[in-house]
Amino acid sequence: MADGVLGPEAALPPVRRLADELGVSPGTVATAYKELRRRGIVVTRGRGGTVVAAAPAVASRRPPKVPGGLRDLAGGHPDPRLLPALVPPSRLSPGARSHRSTPRLARLEDVVRGWLRPDGVPVEHVTFAHGALDLIGRLLSVELRPGDAVAMEDPGYHHLLDLVTALGLRGVPVAVDDEGMRADALRAALRAGARAVVCSPRGQNPYGGCFSAARRSALLAVLREEPDVLVVENDHASAVADVPLRTLASGGLTRWVHVRTVSKFLGADLRWAAAACDATTLARHDGRLLLTSGWVSHLLQETVHGLMTDEDTRALVSRARETYARRRTALLRELTDRGITAHGVSGMNVWVPVADESAVVNGLRSYGWWVAAGARFRLSSGPGVRISVAGLEPADAVRLASDFAAVLGESEATYGG
Repeated sequence: MADGVLGPEAALPPVRRLADELGVSPGTVATAYKELRRRGIVVTRGRGGTVVAAAPAVASRRPPKVPGGLRDLAGGHPDPRLLPALVPPSRLSPGARSHRSTPRLARLEDVVRGWLRPDGVPVEHVTFAHGALDLIGRLLSVELRPGDAVAMEDPGYHHLLDLVTALGLRGVPVAVDDEGMRADALRAALRAGARAVVCSPRGQNPYGGCFSAARRSALLAVLREEPDVLVVENDHASAVADVPLRTLASGGLTRWVHVRTVSKFLGADLRWAAAACDATTLARHDGRLLLTSGWVSHLLQETVHGLMTDEDTRALVSRARETYARRRTALLRELTDRGITAHGVSGMNVWVPVADESAVVNGLRSYGWWVAAGARFRLSSGPGVRISVAGLEPADAVRLASDFAAVLGESEATYGG
């Protein structure tokens, strides 16, 4: 199957026939077929026998279109008023040369090392990609085989959940709380066979958790028991997360990568990510990059370098970090004052557990608000809604919290809780 000899819908031999051909017991073959079914590689169709599963659909849990006239708090985007103007470099790369031989601008590498080093991330090996999803997808496709398991935050970033499925991998849910991924849930996922872990150290989307020192230590203790597991740390909020980074990257792990993007504070059109990683991961990532896009555009790198070294941009990013923290804290305070449990100790989102997502989303719609139903962020965790606070002024938070409380009251009366 891995070599493509058996494609989707191809029939596997009956258990007893294959056992005779291989000279093993029928129980051994039955156990192997059971493992293939567990990994989602084959399916059993009763009298139709066992066949190779269809290739996973390359789809996305796209959010519904925002209805007209509503205040959009579902998108998760930064406030455009807190983003710098994107001005491409006026000087193009001079002459013709092999970008594959020098895929990264040395001066941008230096800036990246200066960005990561103060947070304790080892910076001996760094690389670039076209965004975090691009890098993570490339690594998972190189490191894992179809049917392998990946430990994923639950609730977690919906595009990551979709990416794992599209690669033919199996997402294993790992519960999160205000301190990020839970160590006991991670241990259970690794015991279930997960060969990679994808986690957020702060600004977790959609729950908002961030690693405490104790949680970091607990996670490292679990991961050190499985040295062959690849640990992907996605610090997507980084410069606007408003909490310190407690990174797993400095914990002495064998296989690790710490990735950061700039879309949340420099602009979504800058499809660029920086990563620090161990030497083996660097070689595997860059080797596959060389065979595909080859390198990240030097014009893009020049633009990123110009912004990251500009004092006015740095001041704007600092103001954005403080503003998002103030807006998030204001909404949490207003919700708490009305007896509504909510989570969001870092980042740009607030997660509110609810009994009925549809009732709350539609109820808030009647008040002029549009929030994200939690279904597309969840694997097995309980229902909730995500509220993006990047553009929500504290004065607006008062009205939103009041409307939220009214909707919960209406929902309880209508649906019994």
